[in-house]
Amino acid sequence: MTHIIGQHDCKADTKGRVILPISLKNQLLPVLNDGFVIKRSVFQQCLELYPKQEFDVLMQKVMKKSKINRKYDAFVRNFVAGMKELSIDGDTGRIQIPRNLVEYAGIEKEVVLNAVFDKIEIWSKDKYEKVLAESEKDYADLAEEIFADDE
Repeated sequence: MTHIIGQHDCKADTKGRVILPISLKNQLLPVLNDGFVIKRSVFQQCLELYPKQEFDVLMQKVMKKSKINRKYDAFVRNFVAGMKELSIDGDTGRIQIPRNLVEYAGIEKEVVLNAVFDKIEIWSKDKYEKVLAESEKDYADLAEEIFADDE
């Protein structure tokens, strides 16, 4: 399993190209040649960039569910909407975000790359800061609830 860490402020150009910071690119070196998958997030209006091997694990979980089900059908349609395989340029660390995903996430110039365990969230900086501010008041309660059974 890949463990990626860090929050990185970046810039996107008008074509949706983003150059990964060297510290993030270095973390991805072991999986750089395997490729990546970019998709819309399920819970937030941001994008998720998965190393291909991590995405394959996620897809196995999705595919284990019953396929003869309307809810599954609706979920999968949205889950794969706009999904695309992409590569990271090994020399420059540049990714090209597809136009439809740039529009979905509201990405303009300021971008936040937020590494979350096995994926990288790609946010419009304004949306990222707004989501953090909105969830800040509940953060301590969420931490207690999530870690309550660890005692």
